This record gives sequence, C-alpha cells and structure tokens, in this order.
Amino acid sequence: MPKIKDLHKIERPREKMEKYGPEKLSDAELLAILLRTGTKGVNVVEMAKKILRKFPNDSIASAGFQELRNTFGLGSAKAAEIMACFELGRRKLKDKKAALLMKPKDVWENLKDIRDHRKEHFIVFYLDTRNQEICREIISIGTLNSNLVHPREVFEPAVKNVAAHLIVAHNHPSGNPEPSDDDIEVTKRLSDAGKIIGIGLLDHVIVSKDRYFSLKDEGLM
Repeated sequence: MPKIKDLHKIERPREKMEKYGPEKLSDAELLAILLRTGTKGVNVVEMAKKILRKFPNDSIASAGFQELRNTFGLGSAKAAEIMACFELGRRKLKDKKAALLMKPKDVWENLKDIRDHRKEHFIVFYLDTRNQEICREIISIGTLNSNLVHPREVFEPAVKNVAAHLIVAHNHPSGNPEPSDDDIEVTKRLSDAGKIIGIGLLDHVIVSKDRYFSLKDEGLM
C-alpha cells in the first residue's frame, strides 16, 4: 500500500484541502488530516477509512476516550485530538441554523441594507451544494447593464469559493422591481456562462423597499 508521500500531491489530503477547500475532501481525508500519520503498512487515509467503518453513522463523534485510544493503535494523543475536534464543533454550532437561500423572499429579507438605496447595488450570493450561503459579495454599484456586470466578475469569486450555485440580486431605487430589458439580458448572459462552467444560476431577484420580483418565478430565465 503506497505511503502518503508516494501519492501525487493533489491526492494528499492537506494539499487537496489547500487547493480546493475542505468541502472537496471525503470524511476519511478530513480525518486523515487530524491523524497525520498511519501505522506500519497502512497509510493514514486507509487508516481513517478503517476507523470510520468501525464507527458507522457518525458514531465517532460521540465515541469515548478509551474506545478511541484502543482503536487500531490510535493512542492517547490522537484520541484526544479527535474528541477535541468534535467537541469544538458542537460548541460552535450549538443553537445555530445554517442560512438557506431558496426562495425569493429569503433574498429580499437578506437585502434589507440595500432595498431602498439610491443607487443600484448588484449582489451575488455564493452557495454550496445544499444552497447554504458561503458568502455574499457586491459586484457593482450603478445602473445595471450588460457592460457593468460581466460574467467574469461574477464567476471568479464562485470558483475561488468553490460555489456550486449562485443567486444574483439587485435593488431598484424607483421602488418598482419589474425587470428592465437590461436586467433580462444580464440574467441570460450569466445563466449561459454558468452552464458552461458548471455553476448554476438559481435566480435573479430584484428588490425594492416593499416588494421583490423573481425572474425565475416569472419564467424569465
């Protein structure tokens, strides 16, 4: 069985995380980063797979110290690191709900800071595979047209943040969220660009102080 150092760099868990982010790693690869080293004849990724098979259905998250320490020769230090990792995760995620952007109203509520702004702000929500928000970025400020919002400016952060989908939105200072011809043209350009690179445009939501307009719901994309 090859050692980790004998694998191509892109197949090594740490290098893979550095290049693509933790979302692209398997459970075994993430655990392998915690373990750091395997045992004689078993590299760290294979060791991690064996451990996860012994603790199915996420039971490793609640495993006791002695149980972990005696598993495949993990030892006290590695057992403590695994327990500390899961305990820290539980504490940080306690009572928190992941923000989901699935409906136009959710987008409208999220954009309360720009809904009645005097200038148009073009916003992109970058989402993971579960439609959870990775980040939100302002792409441009000013009257929306196809020259101002270029697909490159929208999709570069998507690639950087390993986004699976995105939702674009902007405000109409006039208070009327009905789309203009430019709004529809920009949406089409972004949708076409997303199809080419495999990052889907889920919706374009236009917001005003009291209303919103979803191009997807209205069949305009």
